[in-house]
Amino acid sequence: MSDPSTQPGTAARLARFGETIFSEISRLAAEHDAVNLGQGFPDFDGPDFAKQAAIEAIQDGNNQYAPMSGIPELGAIIASTFHQETGLDIDPASWVTVTSGCTEAIAAALVGLTNPGDEVILLEPYYDSYPACLAMTDAVPRFLTLHAPDFAIDLEAMEAMITTRTRVILLNTPHNPCGRVYTRHELEGIAALAIEHDLIVIMDEVYDRLVFEGEHIYMAGLPGMADRTISLRSLGKTFSLTGWKIGWAIAPPHLSAGIRAAHQFFTYAVSTPLQYGTVAALAAPESYFQDFVADYRRRRDHLCAALDQAGFTTYRPAGTYFVLADHTSFDLGDDVAFCRHLIKHIGVAAIPPSAFYSVPSEGRKLVRFAFCKSDAVLESAIERLARLC
Repeated sequence: MSDPSTQPGTAARLARFGETIFSEISRLAAEHDAVNLGQGFPDFDGPDFAKQAAIEAIQDGNNQYAPMSGIPELGAIIASTFHQETGLDIDPASWVTVTSGCTEAIAAALVGLTNPGDEVILLEPYYDSYPACLAMTDAVPRFLTLHAPDFAIDLEAMEAMITTRTRVILLNTPHNPCGRVYTRHELEGIAALAIEHDLIVIMDEVYDRLVFEGEHIYMAGLPGMADRTISLRSLGKTFSLTGWKIGWAIAPPHLSAGIRAAHQFFTYAVSTPLQYGTVAALAAPESYFQDFVADYRRRRDHLCAALDQAGFTTYRPAGTYFVLADHTSFDLGDDVAFCRHLIKHIGVAAIPPSAFYSVPSEGRKLVRFAFCKSDAVLESAIERLARLC
């Protein structure tokens, strides 16, 4: 039998990322019967009107491959919504690409539009797929670190990072994990840099409808940005249907071509009946979105108050369903050690944010909690967190 150590395994470009922190924490939570406020998926179901539309699509025989860029009905409603948000009239056939969740949209955009040696500016803490996607294309991430308490963007520092090799600025707003909703001033400043240096801006906007304070600014609608912005969205976060894995990219034809060049070989097409369900979801009345935000604001306020009372320094998010808190008052080590203690001795799972930094020590003081959970689950977690006092 050959020596396992000499056998080919995971490619070096991905092996360095190891197991995602979400899998590790979820496994530990299950082992210790901890209340899981770690991974960001709701523990309650999405709206019946979306599910029923998907069921009807199955029953009506819409069960074969969809067009590579998505069914026309979904492209049309995405384009209509985009017009309401940005004022832009777009042709969905050339601007909209439906993907397997926003994670695939991110990968398709980066793989399809960057070359080896291109530089991509990322804000950190970051969504952990960003550097892994760049590793697939051998582009070079450049990290702009955001700092508590406000996690504001330092525009001068960003400008100083731009070189002749810079190709893309990738932004996430509202921002996971810090919950920052970036201001018009910040986004107009980034737009000015993109125009001056001829850069692409990729906007990860999966939480665009989950804003508690401030206003979500759509980069594509800013002057001069329609032709250089890729807007990425997702069904799962807004409609509590994360398992459907429906996302989309909105981009001008010359950028959509790159996205589709990758998408056609990643997945080619995504679930046909679930795309019909997504059409019904996006047609929801405005009252749905108002109730959606109100319910999450209540959850946010309840959890943040409990974290404050337990002894954390809490950075209340203006958007998303995550909250970062400083755990150092408990003197239990870095973020990884604290999260392990929290699971094993308190019975609550959270995410150590050092996994979201290029230099892990930048996140050692922080812990991330998700509040996309039912009232009963949140109450159970809050009762257990009180033991920290």
